[in-house]
Amino acid sequence: MSVNAITNKQALNFAVLTVSDTRTEENDTSGQFLKMAASDDGHNVLEKQIVIDDKFQIRAVVSNWIASENIQVVVITGGTGFTPRDTTPEAVLPLFEKEIEGFGELFRHQSYLEIGTSTVQSRALAGMANGTAIFCVPGSTGACKTAWTGILKEQLDSTHRPCNFVVHLKNVVANCVSRG
Repeated sequence: MSVNAITNKQALNFAVLTVSDTRTEENDTSGQFLKMAASDDGHNVLEKQIVIDDKFQIRAVVSNWIASENIQVVVITGGTGFTPRDTTPEAVLPLFEKEIEGFGELFRHQSYLEIGTSTVQSRALAGMANGTAIFCVPGSTGACKTAWTGILKEQLDSTHRPCNFVVHLKNVVANCVSRG
């Protein structure tokens, strides 16, 4: 992991997973947005994949990233709705050592301000496993923008105070600053 000498911000290693039966690299606007947003904020996107809505394929890819010494953050887009094919929460929940309940709550709050009560159908969630933060957001590009700009950008910034998720990631030496 590198540190920007000017801002003292630590660059994190990301993996981006798009869960979809229809998306390809050519039309995966959500996955491409997440990849670009992380890169633009100084992070390293080491892997990006697309898998179909199958909880075992999702779980296999995410498990490998959790086990990797190089991946610190996984962002998954898609599969968080209510259709029978939406299985991202079922795929990743068994992998979490700790769930980050506040992520889903805050995402739905911010989404409510944008799309109203339709956000109640979002099963956005997050958790930690083996020093890896895993964030699951809906498959629309708008939802990815809401998650990134409203939550992830700050919480994955080592300079954000009073606290951020960086201090909990593998291969990071940092401390959380008290609110005082």
